Amino acid sequence: MALTAEQQDFVTALRDFARRECGTREQRDALTAEPGGPHSPALYAKLAELGWLGVCLPAEYGGAGGGMTDACLFLRETARGLVPCGGFVTSVITAKAYERFGSPAQRKAAVGGAVGGQVLAIAMSEPEAGSDVAALRCKAELRPDGGWLVNGHKTWISNAHLAEYILLVARTDASGDKHQGLTMFHVPAATAGIEVRGIETMGGREVNDVHFTDVRLPADAVVGTVGEAWPQLMAGLNAERLFLAANMLGRAERIFEDTVAYVGARVQFGRPVGTFQALRHRLADLATEIECARLLVFDLAARCDAEPERLFPREASMAKLKATETAKRAALEGMQMMGGYGYATEYDMERHLRATVVSTVYGGTSEIQRDIIGRSYGL
Repeated sequence: MALTAEQQDFVTALRDFARRECGTREQRDALTAEPGGPHSPALYAKLAELGWLGVCLPAEYGGAGGGMTDACLFLRETARGLVPCGGFVTSVITAKAYERFGSPAQRKAAVGGAVGGQVLAIAMSEPEAGSDVAALRCKAELRPDGGWLVNGHKTWISNAHLAEYILLVARTDASGDKHQGLTMFHVPAATAGIEVRGIETMGGREVNDVHFTDVRLPADAVVGTVGEAWPQLMAGLNAERLFLAANMLGRAERIFEDTVAYVGARVQFGRPVGTFQALRHRLADLATEIECARLLVFDLAARCDAEPERLFPREASMAKLKATETAKRAALEGMQMMGGYGYATEYDMERHLRATVVSTVYGGTSEIQRDIIGRSYGL
């Protein structure tokens, strides 16, 4: 992939920022509430000041007006540099939905907020509606005054505890097919009746249960068209899966770099362990897989930039599948090649493993991606 001079400068600036602000383990641990935490509000504010959080968002809301390739460069380099800005992925995915379907006021609040450093979250999954998200039952009932009354339970909601706004998907009509009767709502996170409870995970505080109890929303809280949330969600699949893939591509590259550095320095039997054929060949295979993921990610990004209104369901699923599975494999291989040190908290490898294993689950599991790819061939 050939970058423009402007894009190359952007990559250079991102790498310099990562080295300066969080280049050491000690710096990263000091930035977050828990060692190795996924998000630093202070560092996120610096990214906002630099104008980078709006990399692919419209200039009229303060964004840079860039394309999908630019967003993927940001995601790749921040992941590679271990920059704790975990709120960005959900924020940019959610902001793109507002950009496409929101009212002017909603776009100003949510898209403008995301550019300025506010975190956004999207609430879809429920205890009985994970991979089968269209089976969701969180209910929004139309009130006599034209407003809405929301009751229900969402789960595994990334960054809800950090969010200024939540893009809620709720059922407004249960009379038809499960893919019908779903509606998006613009919900300020501080609205009365919303309770956010953290779910403890291996990766720390990232996901949450969100309970809606008699939450009252005004009539103008609807994002897009009542009953049309499913096609609206489908319209955003390019961005969601591509952004997740770019993020894990950067993580896979960092894991590879960390592994090569370790096996090049670790001496056993009188020589660096990386010089043994068994490890050298495993690294060669891993490097090839990472390069394949890179080509998939940036080819899709270029296609999306060339045809922004076109959906690429097969390619988006391929990119998400390949990048996340490759990142997970890289972490497992890295831990094996580092031996006991890969398991020790002294090194980043155990954090890499925790971050990559879950990537094959969120945003549509690897099994779901394979099913989408298979069905795209008429199977």
